Amino acid sequence: MAGLYPVPNATIPYWRTELHELDSHRSTAELPKKQDIVIIGAGFAGAALAHYLLKDNASKPSVTILEAREACSGATGRNGGQLRPNPFVDVAVRMQAQGLETANQVARFEAANARAVVELVGEERIACDLRAVTTADAFVDAGEAARIRKLWDAMAKLDCPTLRDVAFHGAEDAERVTGVKGAKVAFTYPAHLLWPYKLVMHILAGAVRDGANLQTHTPVHEVSETPDVEGYWTVATSRGPAKARRVLFATNAYTSGLLPEYDDAIYAARGTVARVVPSSSSSSSSPSPPLGSCALQLKSPALVDSYYGLRADGSFIVGGARSAYGHLDSGVWYRNFDDATLIQPAVPFFDGWAGRTFVGWEGEGEGKEAKAKVESVWTGIMGYSADSAPHIGPVPSKPGLYVCAGFNGHGMPNVLLCAKGLAAMVRDGCAFADTGVPACYETGAERLRKIAEGAEVKTTGRARADIYLKY
Repeated sequence: MAGLYPVPNATIPYWRTELHELDSHRSTAELPKKQDIVIIGAGFAGAALAHYLLKDNASKPSVTILEAREACSGATGRNGGQLRPNPFVDVAVRMQAQGLETANQVARFEAANARAVVELVGEERIACDLRAVTTADAFVDAGEAARIRKLWDAMAKLDCPTLRDVAFHGAEDAERVTGVKGAKVAFTYPAHLLWPYKLVMHILAGAVRDGANLQTHTPVHEVSETPDVEGYWTVATSRGPAKARRVLFATNAYTSGLLPEYDDAIYAARGTVARVVPSSSSSSSSPSPPLGSCALQLKSPALVDSYYGLRADGSFIVGGARSAYGHLDSGVWYRNFDDATLIQPAVPFFDGWAGRTFVGWEGEGEGKEAKAKVESVWTGIMGYSADSAPHIGPVPSKPGLYVCAGFNGHGMPNVLLCAKGLAAMVRDGCAFADTGVPACYETGAERLRKIAEGAEVKTTGRARADIYLKY
C-alpha cells in the first residue's frame, strides 16, 4: 500500500526546539545485515521496546532501530505534553462498548502506566519537566452537563475503582474550581505534565548505550511476506535491506503501510497543537488558571473541543480545535498523513483562545493588547484504532512479526507497559495473558476479521455519543 509513510519537512513542534544529540543519529555507517531483532519506529513505543529488551539482559540480542525521519519526530514528539489517564469519562465510553469489566481493566492499566512512567523518571533522573498537576474534564453545555451528572450518579453505584480518584464539582463551584468560563459541571483528578521528547530520547539513549543500533533517516518501505530459509525476515529500506529473525512494528498510524492487514484496524488521524504564551501585562491583570490541565467538553463526551496543559513558565500547550474543522470534509484529518502542513481552519481557533476560555481573561483579543499570543502551531499524526483499543502482540499468521500500535492519541498512559509486556513476549516467551496488558489490546486474526466486517467499527463513532443510553 503506497503512500502510508512519514512525510518530509514536518512542522516543528515546541517539544523539538531543544534537540538531543541522537536526534539524527546513525550508530554505524552501514545498516547491520543480520540482527536478532529490528524495531521499526524510534518514538515512545520503539524506544521503550528496546529499553525492555536490553535492560538487565545477560544475553542481549542484537537490536537495530529503524526510523524514517528523526528520532521521536512522530506522534509522541508532537502531542500535548500530558500524562493523563482518564478514570471516568473514558471508563464510561468503554463500559458502554465493551462492558464494565473491560472498562475497569483498561482504567487500572492506564493508572499503572502513569505510575510506571513517574517511577522510571525518578529512578533514572530523567530531566523531562515532569510535574504533578490536577486536571479536569469541564462541561460547558447545560444539557450535556445534566446528562453527565446523571451518568456520574449511576456509575458511582457500580464497582469502578478509578472513580475514587475523581472529584465531582457541580454548578455551584465548577467554574471556580476550573477557571473555565461557563463551566456547569467538572470532574477533577490527578495527572502529570512533561516534555515528551526529552523522556523518549533519554530512554532511547539508554537503549543505545546498552547496544541498540539506531538508524535514523532510514524509512522502511516493505517487509517480506515470509521469512527466508534461515528464518530471517527481510526489511527493505531506502538504504538497502536488513534481515532479522523478529521484527517489531512500533509504527502507530503508519502500520498498514507495512502490514496491509491492519488497514481497517489502525488509521491515521491528523491533529493540531499550539503553544500559547501570555503577554507580560496579562500576568498582573489576569488570574492564573487554578488547574494545571483541563479538557473542555462542548457536547461531551462526543466532542473535546480543546485541552490545555499549563507549563511552569506560564505558557499553555493547547490541542484540539475540533469545533473549527470537525464539520468540514473529513479528509482534513481522517487518514491524513500530512504533518508538514497545518490544518488551516484550525489556526485562527488559537487566537483569542485564552479570552474565550478563562474567567478574568475577558477582552483578550478584542481590539486591546492580546493577553496571550500564539507562538507556534503544529500538526501530528495519531494512530486511531477502529475498536478503540491498541493492537499489541504477534501479527497473525506471521511468526516473528509483532505489533505495538494504535494508541488513539492516548499513548502516554499506555505505551510504556504495553512495550514492557510485548518485550516480555519476545524476550522471554511470555504468554500475552501473563503480561498484564488488557485482554482487549491483544491483536489477532479474529479481532481483525471483526473489524474488517464492521462489527466493531461502530464503537469509534457511536460509543461516545451513546454512553448515556443505559441510564
